[in-house]
Order: sequence, then C-alpha cells, then structure tokens
Amino acid sequence: MKLICIGRNYVDHIDELNNERPDEPVVFIKPDSAILPKEQDFYIPEFSQDVHYEVEVLVKIKKVGKHISKAFAHKYYDEIGLGIDFTARDLQSKLKSKGLPWEKAKGFDGAAVVGKWLSKNKFKDLDNLNFSLSKNGEKMQEGNTSLMLWKIDEIIAYVSTYFMLKKGDIIFTGTPAGVGKVSPNDYLVGTLEGEQLFDINVK
Repeated sequence: MKLICIGRNYVDHIDELNNERPDEPVVFIKPDSAILPKEQDFYIPEFSQDVHYEVEVLVKIKKVGKHISKAFAHKYYDEIGLGIDFTARDLQSKLKSKGLPWEKAKGFDGAAVVGKWLSKNKFKDLDNLNFSLSKNGEKMQEGNTSLMLWKIDEIIAYVSTYFMLKKGDIIFTGTPAGVGKVSPNDYLVGTLEGEQLFDINVK
C-alpha cells in the first residue's frame, strides 16, 4: 500500500507559498509507515522546528489499475476521506533549495493522518465538497474540491500512467490555503461536508 500525494493543486495555496503554477500534477509518495496509527497523538519530530498541517481530501483505491482513462476512473474507488499531510517545512525548504527530493520532509513516521472513510455515494457531487481544518477551535483552512486544478478522476488517470494503482492505495488530492505551524498541545479537527472525520492532539 502506498500514499500518492498531489502537490500544488489549489491556486491559493500555490500563491501563499510563492510557488509556480504547474503545467501538470506534482506527485510525490509517502511510505505506508507515515500513517499515524489510529488513536495516537502526533509527535513533532526532533529534526524540525516548523511542521505544518495540510488538510486534504483522500481517495481510497479499491482495485488494481494501470493507464486508467478519466472516463473509467470512478470505477476504481468507492470511499472518500479526509486527512493531513504533515510537512516539515524547514527541512522541505532546505531540500528544495538544493534540488533534492522531499521525502524526509513529507514521509517521516506519523506524517500522514488518515481519518474516517465515507461512501462516495453519500455525496451528490465529488467535485463540490466542502472541507476544513480547525486548530484549537479556530478554523484555519477551508476548501472546496471545485477549486482543485485537477479533479479526482483526472488525478487517478494521470497517476496511473506512472504507477500501478493497487487496492488500498490512498491518494491525497492537495491542500488549500491556510497551512500553518503546529505546536505542542494543539488540537486539530478535520471536517468534510460538516462531518468530523478526524481529531488529533499534537505533542
């Protein structure tokens, strides 16, 4: 099982980090060991002084697929979720400045929160889902999947050109603006269409 993540998929987030708008999806991988175990607190790693939360809509792949066309992509998932792509921003910036891969900043243990899964049939339109992240009771991020540069089915078609998708793979579809630093004792809550799908204590 692998975690396939899409970067720079919301224009407002691209702008807040002063990144260039990509011509095609930015893809990176997190190992399955990055998943934060259920009911476990998130511990800020010793190697970073600037870990950021990034809330994202998730998609769970249900069967093997390769070179999937956009028209058939909907047949490869039944569940939608919400999670956090934790990022050691200071380490990422250092690696980017040297043209090096981001894995150490994105794939460390506990860097992927995977919340509760919901049937996609619960939603009328997957390209119009509201989601948010609150920190200590204050809403920090709000997004809607209509604002994604590449929608879910487009992402699946694109990614499957390069990587065979397997049952259980999880796609992180990108984060909107509002990312920020976490500190010890922070409490993070993620909601999708008004339903809470995860809550995390930061240590």
